[in-house]
Amino acid sequence: MFLIYRGGELILEGYNDASFKSDDDDAKSQLGFVLKLNDGVVAWKSSKQATTADSTMEAEYIAASEATKEAIWMKNYIQELGVYLALLSP
Repeated sequence: MFLIYRGGELILEGYNDASFKSDDDDAKSQLGFVLKLNDGVVAWKSSKQATTADSTMEAEYIAASEATKEAIWMKNYIQELGVYLALLSP
């Protein structure tokens, strides 16, 4: 696995999703996210949520929160390398 940098601005993109109560045995929801840096995947996760969500909205919120934490960590890590990302609106 490797990244190819062709110049220009670096863009960090993130996508996330959740499945409400996907496991009938323990009523836990599934979460997943992927982070891409200039179209190359740099981080991903798929797991059961640690807490039990009471609604689809709460499950989606938990997934978005997990993805956001990872995106902030990735942004800070990249900035520590002396590279600054372009800030884009959703």
